[in-house]
Amino acid sequence: MTVESATSAETTTGADAPAKGLAPRVAMRAIAKSFGSVRALTGVDLTVMPGEIHALLGENGAGKSTLVKILYGALKPDSGSVEFDGERIADVSPAAARSRGIVMVFQHFSLFEALSVAENIALALPGRRADTALSEEIRTISRRYGLAVEPEASVAELDVGARQRVELLRCLMQDPRLLILDEPTSVLTPQEADKLFEVLRRLSAEGCSILYITHRLEEVRQLCSGATILRRGAFIAHVDPKAETVASLARAMVGSDVPVIAEERVSERSEIALSVRDLSLPRPGLFGVALKDVSLDLHAGEIVAIAGVAGNGQRELFDALSGEQPVGSGVLFLDEVDIGTRGIAARRRAGLALVPEERNGHAAVPGLALGENIVLTRHGRTDGTVGNGVVRFSAARRLAARIREAFDVRAGEGDPPAGSLSGGNLQKFVVGREIDRKPRVLVVNQPTWGVDARAANEIRAALIALARQGSAVLVISQDLDEVFDIADRIAVMADGRLSEPQPRHDMTREAVGRLMTAGEEAEDAA
Repeated sequence: MTVESATSAETTTGADAPAKGLAPRVAMRAIAKSFGSVRALTGVDLTVMPGEIHALLGENGAGKSTLVKILYGALKPDSGSVEFDGERIADVSPAAARSRGIVMVFQHFSLFEALSVAENIALALPGRRADTALSEEIRTISRRYGLAVEPEASVAELDVGARQRVELLRCLMQDPRLLILDEPTSVLTPQEADKLFEVLRRLSAEGCSILYITHRLEEVRQLCSGATILRRGAFIAHVDPKAETVASLARAMVGSDVPVIAEERVSERSEIALSVRDLSLPRPGLFGVALKDVSLDLHAGEIVAIAGVAGNGQRELFDALSGEQPVGSGVLFLDEVDIGTRGIAARRRAGLALVPEERNGHAAVPGLALGENIVLTRHGRTDGTVGNGVVRFSAARRLAARIREAFDVRAGEGDPPAGSLSGGNLQKFVVGREIDRKPRVLVVNQPTWGVDARAANEIRAALIALARQGSAVLVISQDLDEVFDIADRIAVMADGRLSEPQPRHDMTREAVGRLMTAGEEAEDAA
């Protein structure tokens, strides 16, 4: 069944039948789940065969997380059935799922930084201790699968690629029959992603089934032999990704063509909107990264993208620019105003807008309504939300509704809490909230991390439009596709140092990759 045939008949009730005589590893049939009046899943089917690498695709809010939580035992379906290796699952709990061999690597790593690799792995193995025997077992399995880690190393000392290897080793040591991966390459370099694919193909050849959740559709075409597509909680199609294109897969996910990012770029730079000179910052805490003589001129009307492997100082740079972290030395000017010693609210009043990496808990308070989240960043402005010390919640709700409409934010009725939105919709709301201010300078950290293709394109297009209206935009991103899609100039952060930004057309992925590992090479040479 192709995407086109499936999407032309959206009343399809199931995926293709498994091969005759071979029982599916996973067979979910007619799964339905509601949360109050919200229908999360409606009659969804999912079939994964033994040894198959199978993709689960859909926009944010399509129902992927709910379906996986049911499979993993964290939720119970309202109706439908779940079979694993031909046996109907009755006991629903993550512990029962793990006992069957269902393990999961979550998008956000669940490792304790203050513990060693062996100690983190021992926590997932009942009755095991981080002793010599476990360390030797870790070394044996790591050699077998090419997942090089040192059991005694502190997790805090590991880069993001090594941390994912620890997560995978922890799963492998639980003898998985089904491995669920949620956005596994979102924080990896292309080279690290290739190594991950080698491991997954080997696991597949050994009979382990893999359920692969990602928004990177080219990866799905390279890696997966089957894919199930959901849209708004309903089953749309089961397809062979290798017989499809990225465009056809995206079209099936969203129900229409995904707009292409415009190629228009600035031809010449105008005045400097943000100037950073010799910015240095001591390592903030045990696990932070020191900033070393960071300098940058950001011009009005342009987008500068900062690439780099996670954990090289990007978060510390954002905190220094936002005012969350006091600057150790150096100067910071917005237009010609020194904002280096000012707090966050004063910087916002000067024309700075901010989108931090963590949307839940940092960019937005999950338990507060969207309108209340508007007030959190607008209280110092004369836009009608606050006056004479009184919060005008009706004005805040109207503003939230305007942002929802302008940025296609799909949420519940009225003024729902931020925590009720899917990740992609909350990200669109947070970005829209800051763009709506028409800031002089916007600094955004990981603008499309973990959001689907359409939401990512909408966010990127909004950032480009803001720059073309005269704002200066600084994007910190680990996604090289994103960097090359939207940047006018590209810089790289490595070991707390920032390279000189270069025009996008003068940069290649290979050149960016060399700059990303410059800090490691210098350390090795020393």
